[in-house]
Amino acid sequence: MIPNYRYKPGIYFTATFIITYALWFPAAYLSFHDNSGVYILLAFLGMMVPFLVSFFMIFTSKNSDLKKDFINRLINLRLIRPKLLLAFFLIMPLTVLVSIFLSLPFGGSTSQFQFAENYSFSSGFVPAFLTLIMASTFEELGWRGYGFESLQSRHTFFTASIVFGILWSLWHFPLIFVNNMYQYEIFHENIRYAVNFFVSIIPMGVIISWLYIKNGKSVLAVILIHIVINFSQEALQMTQFAKCIETVVVTVVAAIIFISDKEMFFSKEHLVAGVNRVTGVDGVT
Repeated sequence: MIPNYRYKPGIYFTATFIITYALWFPAAYLSFHDNSGVYILLAFLGMMVPFLVSFFMIFTSKNSDLKKDFINRLINLRLIRPKLLLAFFLIMPLTVLVSIFLSLPFGGSTSQFQFAENYSFSSGFVPAFLTLIMASTFEELGWRGYGFESLQSRHTFFTASIVFGILWSLWHFPLIFVNNMYQYEIFHENIRYAVNFFVSIIPMGVIISWLYIKNGKSVLAVILIHIVINFSQEALQMTQFAKCIETVVVTVVAAIIFISDKEMFFSKEHLVAGVNRVTGVDGVT
């Protein structure tokens, strides 16, 4: 926690949702009524909102420690635990392979193990691979730059992770109305697949939050993690049914992490320390 600073999660998430939705709903309308590609611009601006709000709240806070902390978490490579990061880079693709394998008894095709020829969505004049990288980067700059920090300043890591996962999921909601976006495509393929997408984000959010904490709260680490997740979902010809199975697999992984590190998830030490710093207990201020 940052000395002499009280995080404002209500303001951060309210502003992020309002501004994002104000961009994405018009983008949804224009995606069906305008061929100029303006909706793509609005979609990308909405994607950047978590970072822009985070940047604004940090650098207008008049708290030098808050600013230094953000920059340190962004560029300090010593915060990263390479072995843990590498393990995740291997586990995520393995999760995809296991999910595809488990789908076979239910009629899933072995062709799912083949590399995908195209991406599962279109982002107009912006290459899909660049969209995946930019989404990972700007989201995590915002979510980890300020959003998650603000939540865990008030709650245990477990509560903060669950609340963050739910909010992160709901933040994507308008995209189911934007033509050609991934969320739009799966919603119109089968509404259950869209529901699965939103549900899957919650356990994935818990896993990412845990990795974030274990990597010294390195923003760079979670950006790389997010990129690996995005490309793992696009690399193979994985069906949406297999992705429903993947949600179960990811939930199991999140549960294993929770059980193995329960003490960290329910620790309140950071809350006590944060209160002491703000109120001046023990001569901190």
